[in-house]
Amino acid sequence: MKILYVMPGFDEGGAEVHVLSLIRGMSRNGHEVTLASSGGRLEKDLPPSAKILHMPAHIKNPITIIYCAVKLAILNRKFHWDIIHAHSRVPAWVSWLASKLTGAKFIVTAHSLYSLNAGLIPYSHADGAICISHPVMTHLEGRLPSNATIIPNGITPAEFHHRDFMHEGTTKFLIVGRLTRLKAVDVALSALAKLTGYSWTLDILGEGDERKNLEALSAKLGISERVKFHGDMSKPDVDKFMAQSSCILFTSKSEGAGLVVYEALSAGLPVIASDIDAMREIAPGKNRNLVMAGDVDEWQKAIERFILTGEASRINADIFTADEMTTKTEKYYLTVL
Repeated sequence: MKILYVMPGFDEGGAEVHVLSLIRGMSRNGHEVTLASSGGRLEKDLPPSAKILHMPAHIKNPITIIYCAVKLAILNRKFHWDIIHAHSRVPAWVSWLASKLTGAKFIVTAHSLYSLNAGLIPYSHADGAICISHPVMTHLEGRLPSNATIIPNGITPAEFHHRDFMHEGTTKFLIVGRLTRLKAVDVALSALAKLTGYSWTLDILGEGDERKNLEALSAKLGISERVKFHGDMSKPDVDKFMAQSSCILFTSKSEGAGLVVYEALSAGLPVIASDIDAMREIAPGKNRNLVMAGDVDEWQKAIERFILTGEASRINADIFTADEMTTKTEKYYLTVL
């Protein structure tokens, strides 16, 4: 098959890592793969056989969307794509129009609990749709084609494991992810600032629009000496941080699945997670120790409980590998074709 993936950009993030894994897997399986996006740091991790197209597929503007679609239609004379697979809403508009112009099949993957508005119109017109979790599928009910399916995020198993390192003395908390308001990292900072009587540190891995604000908040709260911002890191480096940390804090207010939680579980790292749909799906029962999203006092209590007792959220999830995700996606492509 000849497959085009369309993304807004290609920096660190759950959707980007998801697509990177798909491109690697599809390339290994002998398919011709192209990525169209505005570019980003993850491009360096693409396999040599993958082709890269740069275009402003992140801009929410009708003229730009039409420009990108027409550009892809012209390029299709060279690439002859069988499938155009969009990830995110602006790329869905671009891909829908491009499919109309080229005859290629149009597939979307829904990664999040998107706002239910006109931006989702292309999703109902797709030849196929993939949701990364049951909560996403339920949220988008009535806005997807009849053949929509669920294929969970696949992860690459961690290179290091929590049990292989000593975890005595200072409690080392970790946050991994794109620094946006939805991640609610400010809640973790505010909660930890109330626990300065304990010995703890916080490492934050990731970049985003909120980084400067969060650094300023750390200074304002008087905890900047205990909090370190590391920026984006490679997968092996993230794995090592996870294995060496005491607990990961997953403070998000909304997530489609929470890829970083699955990666933490793969590394054997305890997790304290927000009480959101994506976590309830993998933390069944009443005593799951999930924490009310956005509630600083509740997060303070949960973090303090972990420091004193080691008690974290009770999450029990099957680890779905990147290879399994690739295989299921490949089979789904064949049903659409």
